[in-house]
Amino acid sequence: MENRLPTPRQRADELLGRMTLEEKAAQVIQVPLNLVTESEAEAWAMRGAGSFLHTLGERAQQLQRIAAESRLGIPMLFGIDAVRGHALKNGATVFPSPLAMACSWDEDLLAAVGRATAREVAADGLHWTFSPLLCVARDLRWGRVDETFGEAPALIGDLAAAMIRGYQGDDLAAPDSILACAKHFLAYGESLGGRDSVDTTVSARLVREQFLPPFAKAVKAGCATFMTAYSSIDGVPMTIHHEMLTDVLKDELGFDGFVVTDWDNVRALVTRQHVAEDLREAAAQAITAGNDMIMTTFDAYEEIIAAVKEGTLSEDALNKAVRRILTVKFQLGLFDEKRYAKLAPAAFATPEHRALNARAQEEALVLLKNNGALPLSGKRIAVVGPSADNINAMLGDWTYLSHPDPNPRAEHAITPVTPLAGLQAVADENNLSIRYAQGCGFLTNEIVSHSFGDCPVYDEEIERMRGRLDKAAVLAACENADVIVACVGDFLCQNGEGRDRANLDLSGDQLELLQTVKALGKPLVVVLVSGKPLTVPWVALNADAVVQVFNGGQTCGTALAQLLLGTLNPTGKLPVTFARHSGQVPVYHNQLPGWHNGNYMDLPAEPLYPFGFGLSYTRYQYGAARLEETDDGRELVATVANIGDRDGVEIVQVYAHRPAAGRMTPVKELIAHRRVPLKAGEVSELRFLITDDSLCAVRENGKRVLEKGEYTLMIGGSSREMDLQWVRFRV
Repeated sequence: MENRLPTPRQRADELLGRMTLEEKAAQVIQVPLNLVTESEAEAWAMRGAGSFLHTLGERAQQLQRIAAESRLGIPMLFGIDAVRGHALKNGATVFPSPLAMACSWDEDLLAAVGRATAREVAADGLHWTFSPLLCVARDLRWGRVDETFGEAPALIGDLAAAMIRGYQGDDLAAPDSILACAKHFLAYGESLGGRDSVDTTVSARLVREQFLPPFAKAVKAGCATFMTAYSSIDGVPMTIHHEMLTDVLKDELGFDGFVVTDWDNVRALVTRQHVAEDLREAAAQAITAGNDMIMTTFDAYEEIIAAVKEGTLSEDALNKAVRRILTVKFQLGLFDEKRYAKLAPAAFATPEHRALNARAQEEALVLLKNNGALPLSGKRIAVVGPSADNINAMLGDWTYLSHPDPNPRAEHAITPVTPLAGLQAVADENNLSIRYAQGCGFLTNEIVSHSFGDCPVYDEEIERMRGRLDKAAVLAACENADVIVACVGDFLCQNGEGRDRANLDLSGDQLELLQTVKALGKPLVVVLVSGKPLTVPWVALNADAVVQVFNGGQTCGTALAQLLLGTLNPTGKLPVTFARHSGQVPVYHNQLPGWHNGNYMDLPAEPLYPFGFGLSYTRYQYGAARLEETDDGRELVATVANIGDRDGVEIVQVYAHRPAAGRMTPVKELIAHRRVPLKAGEVSELRFLITDDSLCAVRENGKRVLEKGEYTLMIGGSSREMDLQWVRFRV
């Protein structure tokens, strides 16, 4: 008879049966290394803490060896915010921000970035990344828009699932596989007024239509862990939302990994959200609701033990949490070969990873306007603006400059390439003359405490971002120029967690800088370097060309120079809509109809730049769409032709409008997309299988159904009406 090895779940059950109450309580605790002393960290390792946060390299191995000496020797998970590569490690690869990478609409790219990240994280002895973020960016004022994959649930889910597969590989136990973490569950980005972590006024139906589908794709992709959101739904904090965490996520969707809270969320139930009287009650509520691990709130350890002893927390609920954590640890191979990682610094920023980063940066650039100013034809180039040579602004959030402890003046193990440096590097070979003037800073007014009080950079860094317009220096730099490249946007303190913006306009004297150089009558190319979409109607109207550069990777200045000079044909398209004014928000593409007059009295109805929009140095033309019935179902068929004289890649998008069936439905909603490489003059036939699931609506009981009525399918190069071919059919 064949002897079968025990499964991870069986091994977890056996170990759980030997654990004391104290060991179980420790297993659900995650300890942040930067908030404890060295001796406290070692005490937690010996106590049997389930996980450590933000521990790098050899220190992680030291703590792991201490944990091995505890009574049961249970290994610890080491987690890190590897949101865009192992970017908290100076010397590792820093990829573009998630929003920037989403401009590629490239699932293969995201899978490759996930794989590269896993290799570098694992090479540092760590096991777990708190990525990808699946929040939907529908309010541009929200501080964490830069961490999202944009506004479309279909695109978010596809890119996140690809990244999860990259992180976790084919086998979690492989030496270079790490745990992914889908966050933040649920509807976190929909917080009222774009204010981070407050209540979300969403209906149960809207949750299932817009916010749950990306997470369902994450479960299907095998994501090993989920993280709860800071926010609440209908006043119930997600940390204790039993219906969503247990009934929906674990039971309905079949998620079999474990759930971790976000930073100090259990304490927040007492101190910020005021739904629990004390930490003991908060910890009991969180575990009972379906949280399995508690991040940062390590003093909940004693309270969990006390709650079980007094009967306010059932030991069965605690056992379920511990069982899930242990099962994932066994699946990861942490009790076996992966207990002690073979640290491999040579795995950081390998030539392969640098090449992948270059590809990611190239695909992240979006050309928003071009009246013939690009590619650059003049040889004398004036480069101006505060974003032109500012590494802080270019890299953005979630790098070694900002986390876990702010260090914006860190010496760079890999020298970043800014927009100015990118142009300077190719100046000689292209016979370019480049003159530079910063011109102004990002800020002008006196800094008030409420504006940047929680900004994770030093005070002198904010001071360094200040500066009034130096008109004389700007005019001197532009005096003999054939063309002006103005780099403007925002910087780290204007983006990120807890840094929401009410005003999305260019800050400081940046608009005055642009108006000054525009008055010279020379071609003006504006490069927007920003963490999120800014409201720049003057730029859209007056610039001769506009390029959007969301926070790029280490060498994004190289890719930008290639685009400006024409050696790179831009392919990126916007994963999020640009508003004309902060007061126009929300402007996402999949809104409900019915607005009287369809616009504000003082603004046009249309957004500044629509979702899915992006230009190229070639042109694409779509043929009429038709619907064909096949053995597999309905297929949407159309042709796309490259009618320009350059090879390129078109990002084809498919939208749908569903019949009302007694309730309003979005005017259009992205349901499919594809990158299509086309040589100059080439024509390609496109076929998209239109599944019933992609057309289903959600009824009041939460069930997804294919309603009777007329459906409209749209295919084209952006969400604009003028860019789409339509076909209708009835069910």
